[in-house]
Parts: sequence; structure tokens; C-alpha cells
Amino acid sequence: MKKTLCLLLALLLLLPLVGCEKEESTAARIWTLNGTTGFGMAPLMTAEAEKYTFTVEKDAANVRDALLSGEADIATLPTNVAASLYHATNGGIKVLALNTGGVLYVVGTDNAPTTLEGLAGRTLFVPAQNPYFITKALLDKAKIANVTLDSTTYATPEALRDAVADGLVELAVLPEPMVTIAQNAAAAAERTLTVALDLTAEWDKHFTKGSLVQGCVVVRTAFLNEHPALVREFLADYRAAIACVNQNPESAAAQIAAAGIFANAAVAAAAIPRCNILYLDGNEMKAALSAFLAEMPAASIGGELPDDDFYCVYHTETIID
Repeated sequence: MKKTLCLLLALLLLLPLVGCEKEESTAARIWTLNGTTGFGMAPLMTAEAEKYTFTVEKDAANVRDALLSGEADIATLPTNVAASLYHATNGGIKVLALNTGGVLYVVGTDNAPTTLEGLAGRTLFVPAQNPYFITKALLDKAKIANVTLDSTTYATPEALRDAVADGLVELAVLPEPMVTIAQNAAAAAERTLTVALDLTAEWDKHFTKGSLVQGCVVVRTAFLNEHPALVREFLADYRAAIACVNQNPESAAAQIAAAGIFANAAVAAAAIPRCNILYLDGNEMKAALSAFLAEMPAASIGGELPDDDFYCVYHTETIID
């Protein structure tokens, strides 16, 4: 049944959005990050090569720069980077939808604690930037003060993944699909690596439920103003593509690998159920994202919370600025 539904959704991607006004044949230039934030874009890259052009990037800074220069029209970004860019451009970008919820997990050896309280007195290695901000906010809210957070020894997810897999680190926060890669490598070395804690589930206990949102899709405000129907059409296509990824991880993983979003299709397929890929727009998007940004350090979101103009409140038939 799910495969049939996904096939129908894929076919819908080939049709124009009913009710949209006809525009000049403009191909939206879409930049997407590799890894989890870009997973939901893969079916769209396969089905809509004429309507959109795609660039896959590893570094969010390069995506940011492409938006600043006007080289990109629509892009996926970490949510805090999107907020910072909104401030840096004086409203030159807007967030259209959320595409990734929480993807962070505490992993460790067999004796890894399965509660936040069990982290007390331990050293927890965590990648720099967003993973660190999120983990610290959660520990502070839960009033667990005596956890040593190390975000400098292994600052990147890739470096920490390898250290965990090699047994150099007992306890760490990793995002998917790094968790799956580390588990596979540890198993190959006959070591056991367990997923002890889902930080999204822990976040929901202490903050607004559903507000741990790590990835989003944004648009240049000028492009939105010039091509509103194309933006609406893209979002309808994107929603269908994300549904396909969640409903058919194995076939989506093949598309993800073919698109250059993540090289290993088997790892992507195994990781997708824990990647929390979603599509959330409109007032629900605004509520979730504003709640998340309120918990982040001011410096990580451009100095202050973005105002209402940051949120493009999209609905099926209209875009309300």
C-alpha cells in the first residue's frame, strides 16, 4: 500500500500544480546539503530535472554564500544558520518549511547510561556547533550540571564518529547517519556500540514537544516575490518527495546515493528511520521553529530571535508573508 501511494506521489511530481498561474520558464536553482538535511530532496532530483537545477554541498557555509550571492534561489540549511542569515541579509531570506527534526543520539558501550541523569559525572563528547548547543540546552533544562561536554577534541561529526567506532571514546552524541556508520564499524571490529538515548525524546520531555527541529528549507525573498507560483509548486513537490523517502527507505536510499547526497545507499536505508525526516510548514512550522530558536544561544542565531517576517507561512493555496 505504501509503495502504491509513493508511486502516485511520484507521478504527481510530474504534473503542474493545479490552480497556479503560468510563469516564465524559470528553473529554480536549489542547493541542498548532503547528509540527513538533504535526504528528502533525492526523489525530487530524480523526477524534476527540468523544473529545477540542483547543487549538493557538504559545507553549510557554501550554501549560505550561494544565497548571499544570488547563485542559489532555494536551499536547505540548519535552522540556526537560516536565522543568522535572515539577520545578515536584513530579511533577504525566508524559511519555507522544516525538513528535519532531531537526529542526535547518545551512543556508547554496553554500560552507557539510558537516562539523562545517568550522564552525571561523565564526559560526553559532542560535535561543535548545533549538537553542542542542543545538548547543553537539554542538560541545563534538566538541571544536570556535572556533565563534562567536550566539543573540541573531536569537533566534527566525522571525527567523533571514527573515534567512537575505534573505541577511543566511551560516550558521545552523534547524528544520523553517523550513528549507523559507527555501529557498523564497531561491529566489524567485534565491539558493541549501543544507542543509549534519543535526544529528541528527551527534548520533548523538557521543552515544547516537537520543537527540536534541526533542518529547514529557505528561499531568497526576491525570488519568492518574483516567482510565487514556482515556490508553491516546489513545496508541493518537496512534500511528496519527503513522503516517498519515509515510506520507502530502500528505494529512496538508492536515489540518495545516485544524487550524491550520501554515498552509501545501505547505510542511508538503515539510518532513515532514525533521521526524523519531515515536512512541516505554515503556522505549525512557525510555532516549532520559534520555540527551538528561543532555546539556542543568541550568537548562534544571529544575535537575536528573528521577527515574524522570517517565517513564510505557506498553505496549500497561498503564501502569506
